[in-house]
Amino acid sequence: MTTQTVAVLGLGAMGGRMAARLLEQGFSLRAYNRTSSRADGLRERGALVCDSPREAATGADIVLSMVRDDDASEDVWLDPERGALAGMSAGAIGVESSTVSPAWVERLADAFERRGVALVDAPVVGTRPQADAGSLVFLAGGEREAVDGLRAVFDALGSVTHHLGPVGRGCAMKLAVNALFGIQVAALGELLGCLSRGGIEPAAAMEVLGGLAVTSPAAKGAGGLMVREEYSPLFPVELVAKDLGYSSAEALRQGSCAPMAAAAAEVFAAATTQGYGAENLVAVAKLYRA
Repeated sequence: MTTQTVAVLGLGAMGGRMAARLLEQGFSLRAYNRTSSRADGLRERGALVCDSPREAATGADIVLSMVRDDDASEDVWLDPERGALAGMSAGAIGVESSTVSPAWVERLADAFERRGVALVDAPVVGTRPQADAGSLVFLAGGEREAVDGLRAVFDALGSVTHHLGPVGRGCAMKLAVNALFGIQVAALGELLGCLSRGGIEPAAAMEVLGGLAVTSPAAKGAGGLMVREEYSPLFPVELVAKDLGYSSAEALRQGSCAPMAAAAAEVFAAATTQGYGAENLVAVAKLYRA
């Protein structure tokens, strides 16, 4: 039984599951969500549900954020009246597990440093089933001592933790992972659509592609969902578009370019415009239906 108290900020599809897992693993839990009703189940199981991120962070050993984007992250951490950072003690550790931009994380780290509190950026690879099972993969950036201080939490929620270096490296790696997957899915949806227009049904095309080394296991799985037209959200189209946009912006910030990520971002943005934003990322295939 652990004695650590963890505050979880953001109880959406991932944050809510991570919070529930922490309760199962014996952590004392403080929780905050903008829509407080999402925390009712956690409250019934013993979590302290708070009215603000600052209240949730007060007295917590570890404060973990799992929110939508840079703007939401800034709001939960740095809001001048309600932000979590102002409620944290010097010995606490902040964990930004949201998929946000490295540029934002660097600014957030500056705010933490001025406060004298440690920050680790540790986004996760995996979706809802992995969060339920405690088999997420953490991509961590930060000081070794701070990352080591999070081992109990990471072990409760995940199967592997990669420490990639200073703050910001975790987010950079996560964007690369999501970009690689998003590019494959966008390309596969396009190809299946083109083949279908030429008379080869998607199921037949995936039977061929799925048996070849050119198709990654992730792409094979995505192709199967496209064939079966299963679009229940695991990784929504609109979030993929956001992540690909961050990836392109980070490449430009580093003096490089990311034309493949930018092209895929346009595909996912188009799918969002067509009304598929809340569906699973494989819904981009709908853009190419015969």
